[in-house]
Formats: sequence, structure tokens, C-alpha cells
Amino acid sequence: QVDLVESGGGLVQPGGSLGLSCTASGSFFSINDMGWYRQAPGKERELVATINSIHNEEYADSVKGRFTISRDNAKNTIFLQMDSLKPEDTAVYYCHAEMWLTHSLSDFWGQGTQVIVSS
Repeated sequence: QVDLVESGGGLVQPGGSLGLSCTASGSFFSINDMGWYRQAPGKERELVATINSIHNEEYADSVKGRFTISRDNAKNTIFLQMDSLKPEDTAVYYCHAEMWLTHSLSDFWGQGTQVIVSS
């Protein structure tokens, strides 16, 4: 069994900051790419940021310059530092990981953590 557990969501005012964490645990050999996705009410899930095993980062245009993804391979953890938050950042944020199990690369998702940006 593999688990991805997110933490750090909450309520923040526009212009504020939040930091999210996601830690993988369970039975897996290694983790390839990891990332953050989000889904706002009435919208489809979208990519926020990804980071591969050698720390190359990609960001959605909507968050460039405001969000930073990072990774601690030793702890099987990724982070998302969100600065200058806007109301349109309100969404459930999901952690995603590509993991090598016994024979294949598989996708895993966390349960999500709610981020609300509002006055």
C-alpha cells in the first residue's frame, strides 16, 4: 500500500502565503516525478507545478513567480510554497507521484487539501 498525505491547507487572505507538504509512505521502490495539481469548483483538475527526480521544475503560467515547488528525496517529500495568493488560487490541492513499484511505474494521488483565499 502506498499513501500520499498532504498538509498545510487552510484559509488565507489575498496576498498572503501558505506552504503545503506532501509525504509518500508505504511500499515502493522509488519515486520519479512528483507534483501538485488543483481543482477549483466548477473546473477540471489542472497542473500547478511538477518536479522531477533531479529537481527540474515546471509551473503553470498562472502561478509562475508566485509558487515554488521543492523536493526532499531523502524524506520522500515535496513542498509547495505559495506566495501572493489570489482568490482564484482557491481550490483543493492534490499531491501526485509517479512511483516505481515491483514492475512498473504507477500514478498515485493524495486525498487533497483545501486552500481558500478570501477576505
